[in-house]
Amino acid sequence: MFAVTLVLLLIFMSGRFIKYLAQAASGGLSPDILLQVMAYRLPGFLELILPLGFFIGILLAYGRMYLESEMTVLHACGYSRKRLVAHTLVMSVFVSLLVGAMSLFVSPWGMNKVESLFLDQSRMTEFEMLFPGKFQKLKSGKRVTYAQSLSDDKRKMFEVFISDTSGSENEINLIYAKEGTQIIEESSGERYLVLHDGSRYEGVPGSANFQVIEFDSYGVQIEIPDAEQRSVKEEALPTSSLIGSDGLKESALLQWRVSLVLLVPIVTLLAVSLCRVNPRQGRFFHLLPAMLVYVLYLGLLIVARKKVAKGELPQELGVWVVHVFFFLLALAILNKEKLIEWIVQRRNSGVNHA
Repeated sequence: MFAVTLVLLLIFMSGRFIKYLAQAASGGLSPDILLQVMAYRLPGFLELILPLGFFIGILLAYGRMYLESEMTVLHACGYSRKRLVAHTLVMSVFVSLLVGAMSLFVSPWGMNKVESLFLDQSRMTEFEMLFPGKFQKLKSGKRVTYAQSLSDDKRKMFEVFISDTSGSENEINLIYAKEGTQIIEESSGERYLVLHDGSRYEGVPGSANFQVIEFDSYGVQIEIPDAEQRSVKEEALPTSSLIGSDGLKESALLQWRVSLVLLVPIVTLLAVSLCRVNPRQGRFFHLLPAMLVYVLYLGLLIVARKKVAKGELPQELGVWVVHVFFFLLALAILNKEKLIEWIVQRRNSGVNHA
């Protein structure tokens, strides 16, 4: 379970990290917070990966024992399949508790921290989001800025280039300066960018009518952006606020978080029922149908959650009907020999009666 979870975690987190890295490269996020964001998102990944890791871990471990006839020897020595299920369910309790802690408490707390970090980013000025040695289109979308190097506090920039098209659609303003400094007035808190020893070019591209201004110092006021009106993501809502809520989305989210806890023991039963391997089939032959069952299970849970959130599925049924179905399916596969024997007896008794 540990090995599978680690591999899956690296895959999922690397994909998310690349997305955040692209935002940082384009100036949408500060590179300083990337590791913090990934650390706070870790519980959200684990709550989904741990059940899958435990499921695949059971399939691989027990499948090897069937392949090498170890399970056959155990059953011949009196170790019944019921004991195997019972001992595996004991292990699943610890995984369920860990997933429950992630899903109900730690993951919402982590998402809340991520939202706070993003909110702080939205309050930062454009020049605080600069990355040295890179042309960046800033939040306004009409300004491209380049600084060859920055001081540690990002208050000073060297070899500055700014291209601004915020005026007329056809007019462009180009500014080059050897140095730029951010100045904050203590009394008002207003910020200014003062450029030193540079030139400003103003005109319409394609025409010869350009105005060139050389300056020793050139200052402009930096607008401090208002905090973005970010709606709080559902995943960031604490579980305590969802209990007793009448909202459909809140009810669906609460059912989803509890579902992740119930998912572990049910997939444990499914894994034990699907782990049997014929030595002639190969070690990984049973993984494909088992993974299809797991994907179907998780997919139906996601669909049921969306249906509850939209009011298309009664809250009383909700995601619980999916859990009941797969619980009965696991029991049916575990006892398929007895079911087949019972069906054959019923059929034979019907034939004899006729």
